[in-house]
Amino acid sequence: MNINIIKNNAALGRLTRLFSSIFVSIVVTVCFLDTVLPVTTNADLPDVSTASYAAKTNNKSAQKAVKTINVVITAYSSTPDQTDDTPFITASGKQVAEGIAANNMLPFGTKIKIPGLYGDKVFVIQDRMNKRMGDHRFDIWMPTREQALHFGVKSTEVQVLEN
Repeated sequence: MNINIIKNNAALGRLTRLFSSIFVSIVVTVCFLDTVLPVTTNADLPDVSTASYAAKTNNKSAQKAVKTINVVITAYSSTPDQTDDTPFITASGKQVAEGIAANNMLPFGTKIKIPGLYGDKVFVIQDRMNKRMGDHRFDIWMPTREQALHFGVKSTEVQVLEN
């Protein structure tokens, strides 16, 4: 019986050392990643004139809807975990700015309205989403992660405008 207790204590000691090693590895990895990965803040946002971009995209003259589709809309911000390794550049090569939207179905430059959420505000498709999101999902760029999280997930209609 004493041999079983010694074996159990030895096994317990090995398990304790194993879990300690795993814990230390995780802590070291997190500390390493924290020092290596860049932290993105609002101060890192490029200096873009969102007012001029909005003025260009919100020209309401002769913009009528050619198609209305039911979609799911989410929001994203310029953080590496929500984008790729160039979080301030869209898939079309433009810098992120107010009024940019992402979608996999519509061509770059397509103008849309989301009347149920934004009234007459015009968005321009300049970015793409992960393919697993499909075609009937839209992502709106927002300046901060908090704004994007607060936006959440919404189902609504999107009006595709004539070019």
